[in-house]
Amino acid sequence: MALIYIEYDFKVNPAQPATDILIAELGEVGFESFVENETGLLAYILKSEWKEGLLDDFFILQHPDFEISWTSTEIEQKNWNAEWEKNFHPIKVGDRCMVRAPFHKAEAVEYDIVIEPKMSFGTGHHQTTYMMLQHILDDDFEGKSALDMGCGTGVLAILAKKRGAGPVDAIDIDEWCFLNSKENVERNDCVDIAVFQGDSALLEGRKYDVILANINRNILLEDIPIYAQCLQKGGALFLSGFYLQDLDAISSKCMAHGLEFEKKLEKDNWISAKYVN
Repeated sequence: MALIYIEYDFKVNPAQPATDILIAELGEVGFESFVENETGLLAYILKSEWKEGLLDDFFILQHPDFEISWTSTEIEQKNWNAEWEKNFHPIKVGDRCMVRAPFHKAEAVEYDIVIEPKMSFGTGHHQTTYMMLQHILDDDFEGKSALDMGCGTGVLAILAKKRGAGPVDAIDIDEWCFLNSKENVERNDCVDIAVFQGDSALLEGRKYDVILANINRNILLEDIPIYAQCLQKGGALFLSGFYLQDLDAISSKCMAHGLEFEKKLEKDNWISAKYVN
């Protein structure tokens, strides 16, 4: 029997950063898949998971700087892969790295990464993922142990591995992301990347030369003390998933745990920053 979903059609103005915040809040209450379009966002939740007042406490829906309206309708299960295939285009980070789907034609680049994201975050299209890829290309990863925390599709771990890092771990709390990362590391011949399902509690006793964490402001602030403990002397912590206005709070937390701000990248008010000990 086909599963019944509820499709929400959100009209969002202006689109950013409201759409990204909306996706984050929808994910927390059980929405499974998202398709951005010209007017805003389509979001899907199983009818069995839906409840009255689901959107009542959303921060972004009450924000005076954005106009967001929506309608909803019941639909039978979609072919999610077909949905994202229509909207997923290959991207290039400079002229060195390409992130593409299996159905895209390969090009002559130094690092060719094939990702089938399904419902996982991290294709390189989002500003934060793109900037983290830039950091990996710009820094020395040769022979360094690395962690991709909140790995999503595993794309950061994959590029780190291709840049010579090892051993490399990838962790995500979401089961879909965990499984998707395992598929993608195999697809890119990086089978020695160890993928785990869980949160920062898994980091007890582990040490890394490089930690990559592209998550969100609140989780980063909560977990920075753990990252600092896990970082080898002379190591580097790369953080993203927050806005320019959050940089001071992130940097203050890092400084309180012995980490110094070194540099940042900025794209559409999103920030990706590097800290060292």
